[in-house]
Amino acid sequence: MRYQAALRPDSRDSTVTGTRQRQHRCASSGKMQNNAARQNQYSRCQCLWLKEMAMTVHIIRLGTPREAGEGLRIGTVRRPPRGVPKTEFSSQDWYDVWYPNLAPSAETMKFAQAAQKGELGNDRDWAAFRKKYRSEMAEPDANRSLDLLAALSHQTNFTMGCYCADETRCHRSLLRELLGERGAKLA
Repeated sequence: MRYQAALRPDSRDSTVTGTRQRQHRCASSGKMQNNAARQNQYSRCQCLWLKEMAMTVHIIRLGTPREAGEGLRIGTVRRPPRGVPKTEFSSQDWYDVWYPNLAPSAETMKFAQAAQKGELGNDRDWAAFRKKYRSEMAEPDANRSLDLLAALSHQTNFTMGCYCADETRCHRSLLRELLGERGAKLA
């Protein structure tokens, strides 16, 4: 049974019968519409804000300044930043949610660190890291997490990242590939 509280009439009510009809100004026409007029808005695309709205996953370096519309920031790192109180992770632009499930294991990170050393990095170590990390992400828990995030990318904006300065030698680049393979909308 639908909850019908005693509502006071206000300027947004279409009737005084107890069902509130919120109104919305259509961006394309500028006319006021109630919920009944908007019920098919997604299929008809009447409003510009629906057309312009693009939900995506942003892959970034943690600690960089936030951009407008990037959404929830997820830290896919094994360890939280050193010397930063938990209460300040978000305010200092590290992350809003720590999600180490998508971070490489400590053993796998050794390959990535070896690949990052030197000017060009070691391609053999990077290939080993890539293979090992992809096998870790094929595990059921990580696989479900990637599927969930790919599906969420069609509903809301969010950002994922880690600390590495060079994305080309970081698991962020592999996360981008894995999410893309699952149909995620990537920025």
